[in-house]
Amino acid sequence: MLRPELSASYQELSEDVERASENPTDEREGEMEVHEDASSVILPAVFLVYQTISDFREKLKHPVMSVSYKEVSLYDAPGIAFYPGKARLLSCKHHYYDHIPPLINPGQPGDIDCTTQRINYTDPFTNQSMKYALVVQGPRDVKKKELVFLQFHLNGTDQDFSAIDYLLFSSFQEFINSPERAEFMKDCESSYSSWKFSGGFRTWVKMSLVKTKEEDGSETVEFKQETSVVNYIDQRTKPRSDQLFFVVFEWKDPFIQTVQDIVTANPWNMIALLCGIFLALFKAADFAKLSVKWMIKIRKRHLKRSHQVRNHIN
Repeated sequence: MLRPELSASYQELSEDVERASENPTDEREGEMEVHEDASSVILPAVFLVYQTISDFREKLKHPVMSVSYKEVSLYDAPGIAFYPGKARLLSCKHHYYDHIPPLINPGQPGDIDCTTQRINYTDPFTNQSMKYALVVQGPRDVKKKELVFLQFHLNGTDQDFSAIDYLLFSSFQEFINSPERAEFMKDCESSYSSWKFSGGFRTWVKMSLVKTKEEDGSETVEFKQETSVVNYIDQRTKPRSDQLFFVVFEWKDPFIQTVQDIVTANPWNMIALLCGIFLALFKAADFAKLSVKWMIKIRKRHLKRSHQVRNHIN
């Protein structure tokens, strides 16, 4: 007769063999669980890679506008091109600290203490008619609130409304130094907007400068203006049919505005993120590989043990 301890051992071994024979798919289920765990890591990683690349391409297509301000004490004197037609320049003076002294003999020729240049050139839009422009050097010293005050006179007109056109460009000195001043003015008229000021009023123009940096590295300049208009009270004794024009040019503030488009997509950040994602994928693949090897090893050990138990019972 077998001893009770030995019979109990045989019984436990027989139960192990029966469990092994009853559940032959346990190892496969374990392998499937390992693959499911790996898939749960891989799929989100693949989605994250796709999303990262899509966001990067979207940021490349839609750069962000950046605005910065640079403070200056002196501007490069702008050029002010007037198209007076039949009107005549009577006086031009530089004043400071927003102070303009009272007019003396309005409507009569006065002092012209400004740097001026007269020029004729072909109309850039028709290439046929000739245009006459009076170019005046604008103010520079923004700290002292330098301004330029000009007075024009129009003896008579057959039009219902009277006005003088003008345009602004960034550098009077660049115009003076240009070997082709006519071509320079044609380019300015093609590139810049023109404005008007009316007769019988004093028009005060406050200028501000905006520079825009393009994608190719070039830079364009644009003037912004704020104008205020007050009525001129004509105190001349005799009624007259002529028109007087008064205009003031001054810098609004000492800040030059610079606008440029900035691409917020950083390729190095994207590369670092993708490297982290791929590293996680490799780790997940190594984990899945080691897990499969471990399950195979456990299965072989279990089969070997079951075979030994079966032989021992026999």
